[in-house]
Amino acid sequence: MVDITVLPKVSLADEPVRIFISGLEPNQLVTLRASLLDEKGFLFTSRVFYRGDASGEVDLERAEAIGGDFRGVLPMGLLWALSSEKPFHRLMKRDVIGSPYRITVEVFDSVQLEPSPTVKPLASQTFERWYVAPGVRRIAIREGRVRGALFLPPGDGPFPGVIDMFGGVGGLTEFRSGLLASRGFATLALAYFAYDDLPNFLSEVDLEYFEEAADLLLKHPKVLGPTVGVVSVCKGAEIALAMATFLKQVSATVCINGTNSINGMTLRYRDLCIDGSPYVPERVRTTSYGAMEIYDVLVDPHAPEHQDCILPVERASGSLLFIVGGDDRNYNSKLYADEVLVRLKRNGKTNGRLLFYPGAGHLIEPPGSPLCRIAIAPIFPLPLLWGGELTAHGKAQEHSWKEIQHFLRSHLKGPMVSRL
Repeated sequence: MVDITVLPKVSLADEPVRIFISGLEPNQLVTLRASLLDEKGFLFTSRVFYRGDASGEVDLERAEAIGGDFRGVLPMGLLWALSSEKPFHRLMKRDVIGSPYRITVEVFDSVQLEPSPTVKPLASQTFERWYVAPGVRRIAIREGRVRGALFLPPGDGPFPGVIDMFGGVGGLTEFRSGLLASRGFATLALAYFAYDDLPNFLSEVDLEYFEEAADLLLKHPKVLGPTVGVVSVCKGAEIALAMATFLKQVSATVCINGTNSINGMTLRYRDLCIDGSPYVPERVRTTSYGAMEIYDVLVDPHAPEHQDCILPVERASGSLLFIVGGDDRNYNSKLYADEVLVRLKRNGKTNGRLLFYPGAGHLIEPPGSPLCRIAIAPIFPLPLLWGGELTAHGKAQEHSWKEIQHFLRSHLKGPMVSRL
């Protein structure tokens, strides 16, 4: 009898799972199909072809996929390759506390390119992927001007404090915060526009809002001071770099595919005002499949007329970690990170480090997250091209997640991990 084993059957979403098929005929050709329904009811699937070994087994930790969504030995490839039946729809967990993703793996005889009600699987197995460990608490934050959600690890603490920010999509995104809290960080998922009573459109960056958020986090009795870290991506990384530059409360900053300057809007902090460099919308490129690429819409950081927009990162007293994807089609992120490092070196500073991942795209997320090359994004008239190659991107997510946690612990200190 054909059987599928998934270990563990219940895990955190950033943990690896082992998928093992047994009971096949020797050298039998099979299709493995993974599927899940997201919270909006959209189906995500992946499909890969394997040939069983002489014992009638397929162990994804050592078996080579011979076709389908990828080729080669990729133990987590079925999860990395999940894509939506709805074009350009991104998989992004909203309710991180109340429910997991339930992923079903099925094995079919021979090659099955399309699902058919008349073709039944030889075996199936369902497993759960959670974004919070048992005991993690979520506390809605609506204090002063600050809006977001605080995730606290189980236990008395104190825990290193981290502010978690996403980019130009706005709203409140919590899945990374839940996982960071599960790994021992008191994490504030911070909204800064298009959420609750915050402005619907980000017309300027008021750095005092982010300072208020850092002070709020540091006031919590379970947060280990005297400073906090920041994990950020895209527009959030731009803001995080400004926080690292000007706020004494920030001592460890992770910028995932960001820039080195203020772009498209003004940054204000007390008496300071930095006018943003303009976007160049006529440089937008459109693809034959209906997406847009904004890689070139930012001005050249070497242009003399825009030097006042570049952040004076040499003022940052804390440590900076830049995570950059070599196939980021949203920003020329490598250029901007290199510019920061050059500026630091020119000023005698050694507090910056770059992790560069050739083939990774813009949305470098916790491991196990599917590659999202193209997705619909609010405020943009067409889907955005984010970039990324499946294998390189998946491996970049695995490596960078470990590096991010190590970086934060090294500079914030604090206890270790929670696990399911």
